[in-house]
Amino acid sequence: MQSIPIGIITLSDRASRGEYEDRSGPEIKTYFEERLANPIEWTYKIIPDERDLLRQQLIKLSDKRIPLICTTGGTGPALRDITPEVTMEVCDKLLPGFGEEMRRVSLKAVPTAILSAQTAGIRKQSLIINLPGKPKAIAECLDGVYAAIPYCIDLIEGPYMEFTEKGSHAFRPKNK
Repeated sequence: MQSIPIGIITLSDRASRGEYEDRSGPEIKTYFEERLANPIEWTYKIIPDERDLLRQQLIKLSDKRIPLICTTGGTGPALRDITPEVTMEVCDKLLPGFGEEMRRVSLKAVPTAILSAQTAGIRKQSLIINLPGKPKAIAECLDGVYAAIPYCIDLIEGPYMEFTEKGSHAFRPKNK
């Protein structure tokens, strides 16, 4: 079974300075480890909310042909929240349905979900998904879009994702 490279970038000024432990990045790891049967090769970075640094990391990971890159944090309206804007700058193609669905799912839990600007897009052969910074919201948002992730990776000619029972709700057309 082919291994799946997955990149995680946590954007947090305080976590990058060691002032508190990042819980969002590990939540993303747990989510995919429970749903993918493939072995996973993790690339995990914690960086401050800095536009140039995020741009460099997204480009670096996509140039390494990491098929799935998840960011966490920096999706709100605060002045230092820059994740969606930088994601849109580096992507060749945007997938606004991901952000729409993540906000729709989140609105069931919290009315301020409309403040989130999370999005997704394709850069080369990488799917980049912006996730919120709250660990509980990560699983909620990923549950909303997970069914489309493996087929999207197929379409950009990434590695074939195989599923555990928990991940079996992912969708692929029957003719594949």
